[in-house]
Amino acid sequence: MARFLLHWLIIAVALGIAARIVPGVQIASGGVLVGAALVLGFVNAIVRPILVVLTLPLTILTLGLFYLVVNGIAFGIAAAIVPGFSVASLGSAVLGALVVAVVSSLVSWLMRASQPRDG
Repeated sequence: MARFLLHWLIIAVALGIAARIVPGVQIASGGVLVGAALVLGFVNAIVRPILVVLTLPLTILTLGLFYLVVNGIAFGIAAAIVPGFSVASLGSAVLGALVVAVVSSLVSWLMRASQPRDG
């Protein structure tokens, strides 16, 4: 449970950063940010794998670049579900999803690196 809450917090921070630096991504309040992080996690866990399978031929044809569009679509779906979270265009959604992925990966990596190792 603690691991889930920590991951949720990391996604919320990454989403907040994306809203600050990506034009076209807007979040109305802190409460919306928390809800958007939860919905984004749900969409990434349930909807995105389905999209990945359905678009696999196109992803292979584009040497994996279409996966960025799939992430943007998932980001846009989350924005459509959460009132107060908006994305202006597919380009903003793709860039927002990219920022969230990079920031959350970086924060997770830094947290793992700062933990003491056993042995």
